Amino acid sequence: MQIHKCGWCVGDDLYELYHDKEWGVPVKDDGILFEFLILETFQAGLSWITILRKRENFKKAFDNFDYKKISKYSESKIEALLRDEGIIRNKLKVRATVSNALAFMKVQEEFGSFSNYIWRFVDGKPIKNTIKNYKEGPANTALSDTISKDLKKRGFKFVGSTVVYAHMQATGMVNDHEVNCFRYNEV
Repeated sequence: MQIHKCGWCVGDDLYELYHDKEWGVPVKDDGILFEFLILETFQAGLSWITILRKRENFKKAFDNFDYKKISKYSESKIEALLRDEGIIRNKLKVRATVSNALAFMKVQEEFGSFSNYIWRFVDGKPIKNTIKNYKEGPANTALSDTISKDLKKRGFKFVGSTVVYAHMQATGMVNDHEVNCFRYNEV
């Protein structure tokens, strides 16, 4: 018997692995939350599979997504990143990664962790949607609008409502697995 998976991932091994193991799993670890924030930032205007295929390159280029190191990147490091063909070489997004690392640490100071900050928007529990077909799922919501505005107020860049909603999906703040997907009740 074949198990049902969300339609968006079917047919690509990397997409299916990501779907089966990571997408929608609640993440409370600040390091992983930052990684997804960076990946979602670079994804803006591109397909997620493009970013997934370059994920290991991003990990290497950005010091394993260590926000403390990233916050101290020099101009020469930024220039080196802009020459790195393994990542998306968008000057604004690379610079936003550095400023987002600084903003991320300010949020940690204020709330004890980024996890405490971001998960308070959903009272610490994932929102469980009832999507029958992934094409029916929203690209953003009133809640992602609110979080986006708050992040921008705190100095984050490339965190529009759609980017924020994708982050919420990736980190399990919202469960948008199709209701008949085998992962729907697992996450």
